[in-house]
Amino acid sequence: MIISRSPLRITLGGGGTDLPSYYRDYEGFLIAAAIDKYVYVTTMRPFIPGIFLKYSSLEKAEKVDEVQHPILREALRILEFKTPQIEITTLADIPAGTGLGSSGSFTTALLKALYAHRRRMILPDELARLACKIEIDILKEPIGKQDQYIAAYGGITCFEFNKDDSVKAYPLPISIDTLFDLEDNLLLFFTGFARSASAILKDQDRRSKEMDEEMLNNLHYVKDLGLRSKEALIRGHTSEFGVLMHEHWEHKRKRSKGMSNPQIDEWYDLGMKNGALGGKLVGAGGGGFLMFYAKDRNQLRHAISKVGLEEVRFRFDFEGSKVMIG
Repeated sequence: MIISRSPLRITLGGGGTDLPSYYRDYEGFLIAAAIDKYVYVTTMRPFIPGIFLKYSSLEKAEKVDEVQHPILREALRILEFKTPQIEITTLADIPAGTGLGSSGSFTTALLKALYAHRRRMILPDELARLACKIEIDILKEPIGKQDQYIAAYGGITCFEFNKDDSVKAYPLPISIDTLFDLEDNLLLFFTGFARSASAILKDQDRRSKEMDEEMLNNLHYVKDLGLRSKEALIRGHTSEFGVLMHEHWEHKRKRSKGMSNPQIDEWYDLGMKNGALGGKLVGAGGGGFLMFYAKDRNQLRHAISKVGLEEVRFRFDFEGSKVMIG
């Protein structure tokens, strides 16, 4: 049996500039951080021929073309499982649709496991590029590249998305004190709303391709906020970073009517009045997790938990996609 895992992620600045409809014209930049919540994939060779899949549904297929799950099907195709005899099971610490990049984490964990199943090695850059090829190029999902890349690399990482589709990845050079400060004062609360990011991202993708001035100016500003966040964190100015998070959220929510809702706005305002310097919804918006940077984390925890939101505590992951057993 082979067991692989890929981390989920939070975005620390520049989110939304990783879509091809933006970076192919203007280049993108963002900071993402992998966290110690994971998607797991196991593979094994069953006693009988066939493809046995266990995720939120159960599948049994004789041929790759018969597989219903699109990512599983295309990954098996790419690795040329022509006469398959394989069982694949997936598990996750946190469910999909919560804004933590689970699809990219799933795809990278799956590819990592399939490569190990074939006794082949794959490096982070190739792993991320192959995951993007499946989700963006083959399946035509209107998504960006950050989820696949941060899942593959791990850490607190800067990504530059170039016009030629290449991606430059490098660690954010922060001190240990800043690292611990972020782990202690970035708080995640589940809103209870699971959602598909597809509609919000399709709207952003369409408006970017149509050169919608409002959308492009918004993304230009958010990219600049990402670069300012990078400089603040390098200098160890975490309070400045928290304020920039608030500025980021104010611009992000203008990007789409579905980005927030009155209930989320109420919770966000509550957090800002009770110890938060800034915050935002993680991911494309519409639900998932509210993330705050706290100047008084105890006050913030008490206020948000009092209205029924569950906190998910985390630390950063610096391993990225890996084979645990194989």
